[in-house]
Amino acid sequence: MAVKKEVSAALWSGIQPLLPDVSKSPRGGRPRLSNELALNGILFVLRTGTPWEYLPQELGFGSGMTCWRRLREWQAAGVWHQLHLLLLAELRGAGRLDFSRVSLDGASVSNSGGIVHGAQPTDRGKLGSKRHLVTDRQGIPLRFCVTGANRHDSVVLEELVDAIPRVAGKRGRPRSRPDKLHADKGYDFRQRGIQSRIARRGVERNDRLGRHRWVVERTHAWLAAFGKLRIRFERNCQTHVALLSLACCVICARTLPAFC
Repeated sequence: MAVKKEVSAALWSGIQPLLPDVSKSPRGGRPRLSNELALNGILFVLRTGTPWEYLPQELGFGSGMTCWRRLREWQAAGVWHQLHLLLLAELRGAGRLDFSRVSLDGASVSNSGGIVHGAQPTDRGKLGSKRHLVTDRQGIPLRFCVTGANRHDSVVLEELVDAIPRVAGKRGRPRSRPDKLHADKGYDFRQRGIQSRIARRGVERNDRLGRHRWVVERTHAWLAAFGKLRIRFERNCQTHVALLSLACCVICARTLPAFC
């Protein structure tokens, strides 16, 4: 039975040059699983939420533990970050990336265990993580970070905005600074060099800005649609971050017909 691959040929052609070279062991041994099959296995687990050890062997994507190790190796080599930058540049070159208005918001995620966690103030103190996300005007993910669920949103705003990558794709200098920033009351402070549209505490209601900020909430919903991200199953923070990075890349690729 033919199994549908998770990675399109066009997307694989963009990823392949980013993967680090691995020399063969002089002692021989079992042939190394191809990178393409391993990536398909990683994306299958990310999409479905299947535990790594239960990755179906009949798919031909290798063992779950092999895919898990490959995910961590490529995260350490910066592959997912480079892929995200590549896709953002393609989006900007195609006129599909809009820096005129960015939105920022956080979403709490329950933990099954992990290093970065904290008591959720909205869930009777249960442990959880929080992902903070900044998107362009259309909801394209530009940058994210993961903190404990009890970390105040305003603490990470400056860090996130400063971490928006410099995106090429057009002639001239790469762009990283948005024209306007939309956020809720949790991020209330003056932002340098950017026109802020933040609901002030005790003055403005969040729903007045909803006509602009709904895009980042939709992107959080897109991320939660990945089975492996509905709950944080990964105990190691870097593995969880790697899965989030890959999910952001998938969202970007879906917006580019050439990579679908």
